[in-house]
Amino acid sequence: MNNRHLSSSKKMSVKHPDRLVVLPFKKSIEISWQSIRVRFFRSLITTMSLILAVSFLSFVNVNNDIANGFLRTQDTALREALNRSGYDLRPGDTRAGSSPKMRWIVILSLLVCVVGIVNAQLMAVTERFREIGTMKCLGALDSFILRLFLLEAGMQGLVGSAMGALSGGLFSLLSAVVRFGTVVFTSLSWTEAAGSLLLATGVGCFLSLLGVLYPAMVAARMLPVEAMRVEH
Repeated sequence: MNNRHLSSSKKMSVKHPDRLVVLPFKKSIEISWQSIRVRFFRSLITTMSLILAVSFLSFVNVNNDIANGFLRTQDTALREALNRSGYDLRPGDTRAGSSPKMRWIVILSLLVCVVGIVNAQLMAVTERFREIGTMKCLGALDSFILRLFLLEAGMQGLVGSAMGALSGGLFSLLSAVVRFGTVVFTSLSWTEAAGSLLLATGVGCFLSLLGVLYPAMVAARMLPVEAMRVEH
């Protein structure tokens, strides 16, 4: 009887919370934005590497769109101009594409970009040991820390990818106008060009999130005691 009485009293003494306090998603975005502003120059370096890689991808894709526009006109002079500019076109070809060498160069530039993002984010995690430890001591869950890093990478990725895609597409148009003249504007399919820009932007955002995934998991799994103990 005594044991039953004690167990029942313990159950009554334990108070289960009726509602958990959850940080709104908008607040997470504000914290991520403030973190980017505080570390502006480091974020700028990470974004610049993404801009260069996405710009190169966008430049190559829009160049192919311009070449395909020339081929659709079935103009012999434009076809010969493409051959002179470096495109290896056979008599029956109706579409132009990048050479295997150019595709490998694009892939390598994107891989270098991902490595740079991972390195920069790992350094950011090292600098924010105490901040992460403080948030965890205040009750932040692993999912919240992971969300902050992913939001920061998503913001940087969206801005950097959009800037890179636009700059690469613009430079491709300008170089094509210098080589072929204003016929570029009449033969180019603007729908295909817009699709190439969106594709480059999407690839850049994906690479930014991919590059921050491992550093974010390292930060999320960090124990509060170890994070607060680190001296810089």
